[in-house]
Amino acid sequence: MKTIRMKVKGRVQGVGFRYMTKMVADQIGVFGIVQNEADGSVYIEANGDSDKIDLFIAKIKQSPTPSGRVENLQVEEDASIKIRNKFSVTN
Repeated sequence: MKTIRMKVKGRVQGVGFRYMTKMVADQIGVFGIVQNEADGSVYIEANGDSDKIDLFIAKIKQSPTPSGRVENLQVEEDASIKIRNKFSVTN
Protein backbone atom coordinates (compact mmCIF):
# COMPACT_ATOMS: atom_id res chain seq x y z
CA MET A 1 0.00 0.00 0.00
CA LYS A 2 1.31 3.41 -1.00
CA THR A 3 -0.12 6.72 0.27
CA ILE A 4 0.68 10.04 -1.39
CA ARG A 5 -0.34 13.67 -1.46
CA MET A 6 -0.11 15.80 -4.58
CA LYS A 7 -0.34 19.50 -5.26
CA VAL A 8 -1.18 20.27 -8.87
CA LYS A 9 -0.67 23.74 -10.34
CA GLY A 10 -1.59 25.09 -13.75
CA ARG A 11 -4.96 25.36 -15.46
CA VAL A 12 -6.65 22.98 -13.04
CA GLN A 13 -9.71 24.81 -11.72
CA GLY A 14 -12.87 25.45 -13.70
CA VAL A 15 -12.01 22.81 -16.31
CA GLY A 16 -13.49 19.64 -14.77
CA PHE A 17 -10.12 18.56 -13.36
CA ARG A 18 -11.45 17.18 -10.05
CA TYR A 19 -14.20 15.11 -11.64
CA MET A 20 -11.91 13.72 -14.32
CA THR A 21 -9.35 12.93 -11.60
CA LYS A 22 -12.04 10.92 -9.82
CA MET A 23 -12.88 9.09 -13.04
CA VAL A 24 -9.21 8.18 -13.57
CA ALA A 25 -8.90 7.04 -9.94
CA ASP A 26 -12.04 4.89 -10.25
CA GLN A 27 -10.76 3.30 -13.48
CA ILE A 28 -7.35 2.48 -11.96
CA GLY A 29 -8.62 1.43 -8.53
CA VAL A 30 -7.04 4.19 -6.44
CA PHE A 31 -8.81 5.73 -3.43
CA GLY A 32 -8.57 9.17 -1.82
CA ILE A 33 -9.78 12.75 -2.21
CA VAL A 34 -9.37 15.67 -4.60
CA GLN A 35 -10.18 19.28 -3.77
CA ASN A 36 -9.64 22.82 -5.05
CA GLU A 37 -7.35 25.06 -3.03
CA ALA A 38 -7.76 28.81 -2.50
CA ASP A 39 -4.47 29.50 -4.34
CA GLY A 40 -5.86 28.03 -7.60
CA SER A 41 -4.15 24.66 -7.24
CA VAL A 42 -5.70 21.22 -6.72
CA TYR A 43 -4.85 19.01 -3.73
CA ILE A 44 -5.02 15.21 -4.00
CA GLU A 45 -4.51 12.44 -1.44
CA ALA A 46 -4.42 8.89 -2.79
CA ASN A 47 -3.80 5.39 -1.55
CA GLY A 48 -3.53 2.05 -3.34
CA ASP A 49 -1.12 -0.53 -4.70
CA SER A 50 2.24 0.98 -5.61
CA ASP A 51 1.91 0.28 -9.35
CA LYS A 52 -1.61 1.75 -9.43
CA ILE A 53 -0.43 4.89 -7.62
CA ASP A 54 2.44 5.28 -10.09
CA LEU A 55 0.00 5.00 -13.02
CA PHE A 56 -2.36 7.47 -11.33
CA ILE A 57 0.47 10.01 -10.91
CA ALA A 58 1.41 9.63 -14.59
CA LYS A 59 -2.21 10.21 -15.68
CA ILE A 60 -2.56 13.30 -13.48
CA LYS A 61 0.73 14.68 -14.79
CA GLN A 62 -0.75 14.52 -18.32
CA SER A 63 -3.95 16.28 -17.09
CA PRO A 64 -7.02 14.06 -16.97
CA THR A 65 -9.09 16.74 -18.71
CA PRO A 66 -8.29 17.97 -22.24
CA SER A 67 -8.94 21.62 -21.35
CA GLY A 68 -6.65 21.49 -18.30
CA ARG A 69 -2.90 21.94 -18.18
CA VAL A 70 -0.54 20.75 -15.47
CA GLU A 71 2.40 23.12 -15.10
CA ASN A 72 3.74 21.83 -11.78
CA LEU A 73 3.12 18.61 -9.86
CA GLN A 74 4.50 17.99 -6.39
CA VAL A 75 4.21 14.43 -5.08
CA GLU A 76 5.05 13.39 -1.54
CA GLU A 77 4.73 9.92 -0.07
CA ASP A 78 3.29 10.05 3.45
CA ALA A 79 2.39 6.95 5.46
CA SER A 80 0.32 9.04 7.91
CA ILE A 81 -2.34 9.90 5.29
CA LYS A 82 -5.74 8.40 6.10
CA ILE A 83 -6.49 5.21 4.14
CA ARG A 84 -9.75 5.57 2.23
CA ASN A 85 -11.92 2.97 0.51
CA LYS A 86 -13.42 5.24 -2.18
CA PHE A 87 -12.37 8.33 -4.15
CA SER A 88 -14.24 11.55 -3.38
CA VAL A 89 -14.41 15.06 -4.83
CA THR A 90 -14.58 17.59 -2.01
CA ASN A 91 -15.33 21.35 -1.86
